[in-house]
Amino acid sequence: MTRLAAGGRIDRARPVRFTFDGRPYSGFAGDTLASALLANGVHLVGRSFKYHRPRGIMSAGADEPNALVHVRDTPNLRATTVELYDGLAAASQNRSPSLRFDVGAVNDFISPLLPAGFYYKTFMWPRSWWKRVYEPAIRSAAGLGRAPSSADPERYTACFAHCETLVVGSGPAGLAAALAASDRGERVILCDEQNELGGTLLAPGDASIDGQPAAAWLSATLARLAAAGVTLLPRTTAFGYFPHNLVGLAERLTDHLATIPDCPRERMWQVRAKTVVLATGAIERPLVFPGNDRPGVMLADAARIYAERYAVRPGRTVVVAASHDSAYAAALALQAAGARIAAIADSRAAADGALPAAARAAGIAIHTNSRVTATAGRLRVSGVTLSGGQRLGCDLLLMGGGFTPSVHLFSQSRGKLRHDPASGTFLPGTPAENTVCVGACNGAFTLAAALGEGFAATGHAEMTNSPPPADAPPGKAFVDFQNDVTAKDLKLAAREGFRSIEHIKRYTTTGMATDQGKTSNLNALGIVSDTLGVAMPAVGLTTFRMPYTPTSFGAFAATSRGALFDPVRTTPMHAQAVSLGAVFEDVGQWKRARFFPHGSEDMHAAVARECRAARAGGGLFDASTLGKIEVVGPDAGAFLNRLYTNDFSKLGVGRARYAVMLREDGFVMDDGIVARLAPDRFHVTTTTGGAARVMAVMEDYRQTEFTGLRVWLTSITEQFATLAIQGPRARDIVATLTDADLAMPHMSVREADVLGRRGRVFRVSFTGELGFELNVPASHGPAVWEAALAAGAAPYGTEAMHVMRAEKGYIIVGQETDGTATPNDVGLGWCVGKNKPDFVGMRSLARASMADPGRKQLVGLLTENPAEVLEEGAQIVADPSQPIPMTMLGHVTSSYMSPALDRSIALAVVRGGRARIGATLHVPMPGRSITAKVVAPVFFDLEGVRLNG
Repeated sequence: MTRLAAGGRIDRARPVRFTFDGRPYSGFAGDTLASALLANGVHLVGRSFKYHRPRGIMSAGADEPNALVHVRDTPNLRATTVELYDGLAAASQNRSPSLRFDVGAVNDFISPLLPAGFYYKTFMWPRSWWKRVYEPAIRSAAGLGRAPSSADPERYTACFAHCETLVVGSGPAGLAAALAASDRGERVILCDEQNELGGTLLAPGDASIDGQPAAAWLSATLARLAAAGVTLLPRTTAFGYFPHNLVGLAERLTDHLATIPDCPRERMWQVRAKTVVLATGAIERPLVFPGNDRPGVMLADAARIYAERYAVRPGRTVVVAASHDSAYAAALALQAAGARIAAIADSRAAADGALPAAARAAGIAIHTNSRVTATAGRLRVSGVTLSGGQRLGCDLLLMGGGFTPSVHLFSQSRGKLRHDPASGTFLPGTPAENTVCVGACNGAFTLAAALGEGFAATGHAEMTNSPPPADAPPGKAFVDFQNDVTAKDLKLAAREGFRSIEHIKRYTTTGMATDQGKTSNLNALGIVSDTLGVAMPAVGLTTFRMPYTPTSFGAFAATSRGALFDPVRTTPMHAQAVSLGAVFEDVGQWKRARFFPHGSEDMHAAVARECRAARAGGGLFDASTLGKIEVVGPDAGAFLNRLYTNDFSKLGVGRARYAVMLREDGFVMDDGIVARLAPDRFHVTTTTGGAARVMAVMEDYRQTEFTGLRVWLTSITEQFATLAIQGPRARDIVATLTDADLAMPHMSVREADVLGRRGRVFRVSFTGELGFELNVPASHGPAVWEAALAAGAAPYGTEAMHVMRAEKGYIIVGQETDGTATPNDVGLGWCVGKNKPDFVGMRSLARASMADPGRKQLVGLLTENPAEVLEEGAQIVADPSQPIPMTMLGHVTSSYMSPALDRSIALAVVRGGRARIGATLHVPMPGRSITAKVVAPVFFDLEGVRLNG
């Protein structure tokens, strides 16, 4: 055991039992899996991805590249961030059951057992040796984790939040920024990925703030923030920075992966902040030398953290490789924890300053101009060789290469980084969002500087980092530990002709996968720039992609799983349709009654009967799925005038108008009815599939383009049940349901009582018949439906609706349009306001190509054989005997057997279609060609007599 007898932030009164790779161990509450393993003397935690080399714990935080573990069904967890809980069963995910032949794996396990110089590749191993030595070696070779084989049993949740200030990182700079913002009376959210807030103050050494120990200042500050109402979020990683200051946070609600009944495992936060303060700190940089990846080779500051925060001494005899003063602080902390510091090998010419002086005073040997040139040991480091040839025995080798500012989130926000020549690092430069960077991520590494930046949000740079040498001695000197990329690999990439670091990244895989350059990036840049003989900025900087650390799919899915993944939506009258034996179809998320068969009727017979019933008497249709948006405000009319092609300036109260919405490219996006309920209130309908999209487009224009207009939008799709009553008897049927004056002109609206509840009565039609649409509160819809049936209305489904609207030549957006149709193409040029100064898509309609007479235009088709129904989507040609590939003129968009005409009809879009009316075209089908005559796209009641009742 290497647990210290006293100290640390662990709770020694709460022992915790856990297993790792099947072996039992114990630790304490407050431990991470990594600290508990080190406390039990476990350094070897797996094997590397490519060469299958033994690997150990290298860091103490989210930058850990080696100790990837699998807990329950979750892979890619870092042992350094997995909180210990009773019963935890973790496994190194670098133990793969696959038997992949790999020379590196054989060498790691077998060569130490052979005589020096023995060339094992030439030896034929006996079967017994293979089974005893080689197979276990390969079985423990590197893997990439194990994908879950069953559904995740845990629950996840999600929430949205707004605040004036979001602070990412709870070190001294982040705490100071949160204090300053809360003192200004702002809403503040403070998050940190660790299980405790405090950052570097959780292992402060002997630092003090305002004359009190740093730990005491931390406790007082957190209490003050909590009392001020600041939202404090430990165990919360800011994994992504999106446009308009939207930051994604993944909060772990339980001790990592522990099961707590009725408690979600994680919560996904989507936070929109006025100002984002990034206090994300810095990541200690490893040194590049041969054998720098052996278990027992650790980052210097990580060893200090284990000693001071977790009361764990990672080794007994320690060698420190340094190029930065922080390594001396680690050496002193380890010495205070009872370790023997064999030597500090400092690559710099001189080691001056307070920390080196303190090390000398403590009797620690310091070798300047000295580097590690080799390490010894098989499953753990046992010694090092320095550049002067001196060999030192040790069981722990610390690397102190200085710190690299953690600029990942700033880079994700599309902020521009700047190179700091003095330190050789990249710091935040010009922000793309309202972002303030403070503390170590901005180059302020001293405690005083970090606090000053947090309170004042001013720039500061103080670093003494040195870029890594490019002339490392021969041997595998690793730069990217997670992907097994060596200095040699990077130099080879440069010799191969790669110049951009983005290309070198892909050639070598350095900085890829979950690491995203945390420990490898700056070292790689230094080596490449030195090899190419150019300055580091000329090489460039790789893109830091989200997520910052691996984030579970469950957190992204939140409650959208199982039945909620793609919820089935039903209308208020769904149960009534079921009782009538309806056959349903899926329209987006909605279940819609397609037809209502009687007895043994098939769909065609049922649809024909429903169409005849509606046109002869009165049909009843559930239109509740239509999108409905209430547009309210003094400028509501002006707002709609800018969004739709129609002119609404003269639309009177109580009147409605068919309306078309275009995209900015001038093509039809949606259509519907716009009805004016009051001078400042409109009821807007959309297509079923376009409801959410139209609402989003409206809101986007309201917030970003038409910001001066006083208008508000409310989706009311679910508020109202919509019943369409169509046919010659429609007025008589509706009269039994409402007290409204039904002497209404076509395209008008009235607010009236409908069976005792306030509703809206529209005089509109999508069948060409006399028609009304009743909008009533959703809960009232079933009662109105039953009353309409009792009054003689016959129900019809979506298929009959399609047939009747096609008979009248009414289009459906998404069926007659394909994203490239203008209003004129589909016969709606009449609804484009000719005198309007502007509307969305107007400028695009002015392009010459949009008026080309050869564009595809909506026409009707009548097959030569009236009983032959064309297939929707079938292509149309002028000459069926032309060689393949044929010249296609267009395609069939809608095709039905028309009960009203007792023959087949079809709608199609055809090049220059209107000029071809009267011509004969052909629809090639397998083994035959169908002849059809081009006609106008209205087949029934051309004069519109039936519409007016």
